[in-house]
Amino acid sequence: MSTHGPSAIDDILAEHAGLEQQLSDPALHDDPAEARRVGKRFAELAPVMAAHTKLAAVRDDLAAARELAEVEPEFAEEIPALEASEAELDALLTDLLAPRDPHDSDDVVLEVKSGAGGEESALFASDLVRMYLKYCERQGWKTTVLGVTESDLGGYKEATLAIKARDSVRDGVWSKLKFEGGVHRVQRVPVTESQGRIHTSAAGVLVYPEPDEVEQIHIDESDLRVDVYRSSGKGGQGVNTTDSAVRLTHLPTGIVVTCQNERSQLQNKARAMQVLAARLQAAAEEEAAAEAAAGRAAQIRTVDRSERIRTYNWPENRITDHRIGYKANNLDAVLNGEMDALVGALVDADKQARLQQ
Repeated sequence: MSTHGPSAIDDILAEHAGLEQQLSDPALHDDPAEARRVGKRFAELAPVMAAHTKLAAVRDDLAAARELAEVEPEFAEEIPALEASEAELDALLTDLLAPRDPHDSDDVVLEVKSGAGGEESALFASDLVRMYLKYCERQGWKTTVLGVTESDLGGYKEATLAIKARDSVRDGVWSKLKFEGGVHRVQRVPVTESQGRIHTSAAGVLVYPEPDEVEQIHIDESDLRVDVYRSSGKGGQGVNTTDSAVRLTHLPTGIVVTCQNERSQLQNKARAMQVLAARLQAAAEEEAAAEAAAGRAAQIRTVDRSERIRTYNWPENRITDHRIGYKANNLDAVLNGEMDALVGALVDADKQARLQQ
């Protein structure tokens, strides 16, 4: 029996019809940002509409089969299959109408920072960045490296990535990468270790949505310190010739954003402002959510070995996610971007938690 009330689906049907009408109005496309917002929401509702339409059709067929079976018994043979389809579609629709994260369709900014462990931690941070880049490639997402600070051995002291889905979808980048925020711990023999002993070190990951409506965050220029410097790292021809890299420090919060990917100082500043706005919005929403639900588990802001969400054990080729008790001996594959099973387990656990709210 359905667990979703008629009002929920009625609201969706009305919203979908309204969005369809908006999209057919040429005037909407004069405002690209609004057109994208409407198109994005329309895409989010598509799976709900498809499930509802199929369910209505199956229920019509089932009613007809039951009616005809009273006259011609052979129609009764169709009833069990139709009843199974009805139950399956009803469960799907219930799932689609369950409470969900409003940011799930958003693109993200992801930061990786080395922590306890010096050079080994920086090398591990670069392994994490490579893992995310490979995973994003498998998902068909577009990634942009906004800034990287390298260590002496070629590891990453910190790296910032912008990750975008190529199309508007209901479950976008945030829906899959939002669980990555926290401390990631590594256990392996470092390249700097001559005795072959296993060391433990850590890197921190911060991930936050970069919604289209990020311009609602107002940033006062007087609250910013802007530093420009020469880009570093493997950027190709022309990267090291001008002081085009930009570092923004938001004085009231202490948030620092760097961008060196773009060609000009102006472009780098504009992109850094976008990232800063996304971070300020994420911080504001996190603060509001924390006030609404005290004790809500938030992403850590310092890289501490003890507060870990996941452990990467090289000698045993094992990955463990401590939040859901997930363990698998395919660390090599995960580090090569094969994160689907891990991410799927986290998504399922989150979905179960939401259904119990």
